[in-house]
Amino acid sequence: MEPTAPDAAAPVPFRRLDLADYRQRVASMFLSDLDLAGFRKAKDELFATHPQSPIEPEEQPAFAGLRYYPLNDDAIVTVPIRPAHGDFAIETNGPDGAIVYERVGILETPFGELTLWWIKAYGGGLFLPFRDGTAARDFGDERTYGAGRYLVDTVKGTFDRPLRIADGAVRLDFNYAYNASCAYSDRWACPLAPEENRVAAPIRAGEMVYHL
Repeated sequence: MEPTAPDAAAPVPFRRLDLADYRQRVASMFLSDLDLAGFRKAKDELFATHPQSPIEPEEQPAFAGLRYYPLNDDAIVTVPIRPAHGDFAIETNGPDGAIVYERVGILETPFGELTLWWIKAYGGGLFLPFRDGTAARDFGDERTYGAGRYLVDTVKGTFDRPLRIADGAVRLDFNYAYNASCAYSDRWACPLAPEENRVAAPIRAGEMVYHL
């Protein structure tokens, strides 16, 4: 699930350090006190300047920022969660092959039911991929990536802002929905939303498609 580093001649250990630095910066943004506009500005700067940016290296000098829906208060919801059981393997279509996830629970959102997953690997982590109605091409230049988006991937440091758990309920903020790295470049291979995490309702919040 890692891309080839922009500087392919760099020693592998240094590329790993770049990746560790990138993930640390992502986690720091999610745990910061920035508002949504400040968060998006910081993310755009990271994409434009970091050697582990998911966009193509040749695109970075002219990169003018990602495309987002405006803040949508209706996309911030607190929902019940009911238990769910069983494992599911999601294919990455890359060298990682299929990754196994454990169902944590079913989130009863206003947009439809979504399964929250736990990554069954060392350290684990919550994972919430989804595809909603905005992925349809008839949304034009306001559509989202056709294969879906992520709301949470705690392995990558997306803590707190998009998902908070308290008193048996879950607060979701879809204004922080974002594209998987494979939406920006073919260098990446990503697990995408399975059928049970696809809803027909449009969620007009978060990041739009990168390549129109």
